[in-house]
Amino acid sequence: MELLTQGIHLVSTDEMSGIQALERLHPALPMRPKQVERIEFEYIRHGTQTLLANWHIAKGQLINPTIGATRTEEDFKNHIARTLDTDPEAGWIFIVDQLNIHQSESLVRLVAERCRIVTDLGVKQKTGILLFVENSKSFLI
Repeated sequence: MELLTQGIHLVSTDEMSGIQALERLHPALPMRPKQVERIEFEYIRHGTQTLLANWHIAKGQLINPTIGATRTEEDFKNHIARTLDTDPEAGWIFIVDQLNIHQSESLVRLVAERCRIVTDLGVKQKTGILLFVENSKSFLI
């Protein structure tokens, strides 16, 4: 709560891919005396979706979730950008796992832009901060 009173959001961010988008083939039958609601087991598949979610630690709630068809570097960067846009004047701390898209070139460039860091970030896998993933990781910490 102390960070929040200082205008800083502490957010745990993760993704869940491969969520099946299912539609029941038949409507559920309502409860009746001495019987529970009945749900038909047959369904129609509509592919899979990916959920990118933020859990606001101090507020104890989900904020700005994104549901989409893919989980790419660009998807994650756009998700973070939209999250930052919910309170652009605040400070943000994101807790993430070691997935490669959490240390990507596009995320490094987004953070540098939003934090007004004016420096040559280099070229991915060639020079500067973007030369190695470890450099990008250190920059984002």
